[in-house]
Amino acid sequence: MPTALSSIFSNNIKEFVVNEGNGVKGLSELGLKTLPKQYIQPLEERITTSTIIVDDSIPIIDMSNWDDNNTKICEKICDAAENWGFFQIINHGIPLEVLDSVKAATYRFFRQSAEEKNMHSKDNSTTNNVRYGTSFTPQAEKALEWKDYLSLFYVSDEEAAALWPSACRDEALEFLRNSDIVIKKLFKALMKGLNINEIDQIKESLLMGSKRINLNYYPKCPNPELTVGVGRHSDVSTLTILLQDNIGGLYVKKLDSNSWFHVPPIDGAIVINIGDALQIMSNGKYKSIEHRVMANGCKNRISVPIFVNPKPNDLIGPLPEVIKNGEKAIYKQVLYSDYVKHFFRKAHDGKETVDFAKIN
Repeated sequence: MPTALSSIFSNNIKEFVVNEGNGVKGLSELGLKTLPKQYIQPLEERITTSTIIVDDSIPIIDMSNWDDNNTKICEKICDAAENWGFFQIINHGIPLEVLDSVKAATYRFFRQSAEEKNMHSKDNSTTNNVRYGTSFTPQAEKALEWKDYLSLFYVSDEEAAALWPSACRDEALEFLRNSDIVIKKLFKALMKGLNINEIDQIKESLLMGSKRINLNYYPKCPNPELTVGVGRHSDVSTLTILLQDNIGGLYVKKLDSNSWFHVPPIDGAIVINIGDALQIMSNGKYKSIEHRVMANGCKNRISVPIFVNPKPNDLIGPLPEVIKNGEKAIYKQVLYSDYVKHFFRKAHDGKETVDFAKIN
């Protein structure tokens, strides 16, 4: 890269990446040979081989015999939620063509020009429910993350038809629709594990009252060992339903340890993880676990998470059934929108957010 250009990027990287909408995809496509200093993570935030476990991985649960083998599958789901916070499901019933279509749509959206994508940025979008951006919270981060994203908050099919980008709208909606039946099965199992046998309308709203789907793009990176695709965090959702491609790069922290292990891509599988909201509702029985994404030096990677959440104006706290036998509540009641604002106000910082809801 010519020296003049190099000096522009070292001084005005946020202008190019954030304000002009080029994202890290635009940076990556300049053919950079070295990582700009704004993306260099402190040593303690980098993923190193010394902290990685290679012979361990999250449970894989086969959902194919749900109706005949309900109890056994429920037990496996609850066990994974308690001891891992993450698991993969196979034979889940979401058609493979739906998964392939939303992956193709993700590439289609990010292939658009910076001007087209930037129409959906924080400064330009006509709605808070559609947001194109880069990194996590650039204004609060000391080091930026190597990721671009499109975030779509679902209100209704009508709003999506009017406001979501046409490059990916239909495919994102189809993935959301098809995931519903799986989400309901998972909640049915998880509630059974809390001695709740019926999910009434109030509980359904609390568990899955709102949904957000993100399209994530991680371009190949000149020095992947110096940065991260996503920093250490747990999700603020009740559940996250993640579709990853075949590249890999998602790392999960092992419960009660400082070790991390890779979540290997399995063709057609969906990764499920417990979010903070469900950890709070279960009074700590189910665990939302720190995870992060490694940057890749050879290939572009995409992922499509669906965040299943309470409604913004819901109060979340330990469910009454969980503490009715005298178990002490670890968490207080908090307004879900306050919890989410607290999360987005700062850089990724592991499990710090959940302390916001802890009873001191």
